[in-house]
Amino acid sequence: MKEPIIQSVLCLSPAGFHRMVYYEWGEPDNPRLLLCVHGLTRTGRDFDRLAQALADGYRVVCPDVVGRGRSDWLRDARHYALTQYAQDMTALIARLGVEKVDWLGTSMGGMIGMYLAAQEGTPIRRLILNDIGGVIPAAALQRIGEYVGKEISFATREEAEAYLRGICASFGRLDAEQWRHLTHHSLRHDADGRLRFCYDPAIAAPYRSMAQGEGGFQDIVLWPLYDSVRCPTLVIRGAQSDLLLPEIAREMQSRGPHAEVVEVPDVGHAPMFMTEAQIAIVREWLSRPC
Repeated sequence: MKEPIIQSVLCLSPAGFHRMVYYEWGEPDNPRLLLCVHGLTRTGRDFDRLAQALADGYRVVCPDVVGRGRSDWLRDARHYALTQYAQDMTALIARLGVEKVDWLGTSMGGMIGMYLAAQEGTPIRRLILNDIGGVIPAAALQRIGEYVGKEISFATREEAEAYLRGICASFGRLDAEQWRHLTHHSLRHDADGRLRFCYDPAIAAPYRSMAQGEGGFQDIVLWPLYDSVRCPTLVIRGAQSDLLLPEIAREMQSRGPHAEVVEVPDVGHAPMFMTEAQIAIVREWLSRPC
């Protein structure tokens, strides 16, 4: 597999500047730009196969959201929030020198895309929401909350992969090489020589603050954002997903941007676009006239 060009952009939080790394595929002067943004604890390298497959027609950019991958960790964990992520992505779009972008966001990346697409004068031309919708159920939030930020380390990559396969089994039927790829780009070496996941454990605190109420985890309602989106929208749902429920996906077809919905069989949360069939969903939709 080819390797992407690795670059970074300087972004600002209330606590100071931080560096956000991004991976770029395709021709740098191609005006057709697709931004792919990952989920809560993942990295931009999740999209390597999709990006390489689309690079013949698109300039594809896949950032590591701040606090993840190779990007800096924030000095103040309270700023791990949707508004900060949106500001960082705005800085990235400015750096890329384009007026309009197409956006594919998985889970948290879809939330960021929805937030930006809902704004007046948005640069988002088309929006793909991967397994994220108008309501995020409490049960799914609790499931994710059981492992996010957990202090865990591994002696070997094999140990780490076995753990990742467990918590991410809902990614579906990935082959051995695909799991190795995801594992490799999920890890960092700590000072003690052990392997840990390459995200700031402090992201767990604002996550729980957003998702928990007095009685525990509560549904997160995103309908006000979704209903403000006006650009063409595709919703991709894992058929076994506990985060985007089928009734929510159906409702997304009849309100807001009246999204088209495609369901991916044998996958939960979330499709990873590592198979030809899943890549074809994205390629076909983006190939339509806008």
